[in-house]
Amino acid sequence: MMELKRTRFGTLAGGENVDLFTLKAGNIQLSISELGAAWTELLVPDSRGACDDVILGFSTLSPYTNNVPFFGATMGRYANRISGASFPLNDKQYTLYANNGANTLHGGRRGFDKKLWHGEEYKKDGNIFVHFELVSPDGEEGFPGHLHAEVNYGLSQSGEVIAEYNAKVDKNCPVNLTNHAYFNLSGEGSGSILQHEVKLFSSSYLEVDNNRIPTGRLLPVKETPFDFTERKVIGRDLAAVGGAYDYCWKVDGQSGSLRPAAEVFDPASGRTMSVFTTQPGVQFYTGNSLDNTAGKLGSVYKKHSGFCLETQHFPDSPNRKEFPSAIFGPEREYHEKTIFVFS
Repeated sequence: MMELKRTRFGTLAGGENVDLFTLKAGNIQLSISELGAAWTELLVPDSRGACDDVILGFSTLSPYTNNVPFFGATMGRYANRISGASFPLNDKQYTLYANNGANTLHGGRRGFDKKLWHGEEYKKDGNIFVHFELVSPDGEEGFPGHLHAEVNYGLSQSGEVIAEYNAKVDKNCPVNLTNHAYFNLSGEGSGSILQHEVKLFSSSYLEVDNNRIPTGRLLPVKETPFDFTERKVIGRDLAAVGGAYDYCWKVDGQSGSLRPAAEVFDPASGRTMSVFTTQPGVQFYTGNSLDNTAGKLGSVYKKHSGFCLETQHFPDSPNRKEFPSAIFGPEREYHEKTIFVFS
C-alpha cells in the first residue's frame, strides 16, 4: 500500500509556512520537511517486524531552524569542505564564507540546509515522490551563477528510498548535493552505532590534513584502519584513526553509473541498509561532534549515536584538478542518484 500525505509542520519567524511530507510504502515510512529538504523520520521494520525510526533528528520544526548537526538536511551549493574558503575558476578567484576555520563547509553561512525549499508530491511508475525546488541567485555565498536545484525524494513499491539530485546553473560553478541523514539501525536514541558492521565498496580513500582537507592523494585501504572491503565492526579500528571516522572513500566502479557504495548491518535489530550511488565518493562520518544533543521525544544524542554515508563529489574538488570535476554549468547539468535499500 502506497500513501502520501502533506501536513503543516510549522511557521518560521518570518511568517513562511513549512509543510511536512510523509510517504509510506508497505511498512517503510519517510517524512521530509520543506525546511532544508530534510528527512525528519524514517520508519523501518526490524527482523521481528517491529518498526523503529532509524534516523536522528527533532520532533518539531523549531530546532531545525538551528540544525547545527545538519540532521537529515540536503546540503549545497557545495557539500563538504572547500579549502581556504576560495577556489579558482576561469582565471578568477572566488571567495566564499569561511564557516569551518579557514574553510567553507556545506555551502557557507547559509547553505541549502537552511533554505526553505518548495515541495510538491507526485507519483511516477507506481512510486511516490516529493519534488523539491530551490533557486540560488548569482553570487549567493560567493558562488557564481544563477542555480536552479531540484531534488526528488521518494519510495518505491518495494520500499527503496530514492534520492535524485539535479541542478542547472547559467555560469560554470562547483555543485555538490547530498543528504546528511544520521542513521542508527537500532533506532534513534538507542545508543552507540559502534557495533554496527559496515562494508564499503571502496579500494581507496582520500588522504586529508589536520583540517580534514584532502592532500590530493588517493591511498589504498588494504591493511589500514580504512579497509571496510569486508564487513567490519565500526569500533574495531576506531582508536587507530583518533577515535573518529570523517573521511571520503572513492566508490569503486564508474562514476555516473549506479553501483554499490556501502552496506551496513546492525546485529541488535537485524536490519541491513544497502546504499547504491552514481556519485564518485562517499563520506563516512561516525557522529563525532554529537555532544548530548537533544533529539526526538526526549532522546539525547551522544558521540557516535549515529553515522552518515554522504554520497557526493570529493571534498575540495574545486581546488584539485586531479579529482573528478565538480564544475557544472550551461554545457554540463548536474544529475546524481542514490538509493537506500533496507532489509
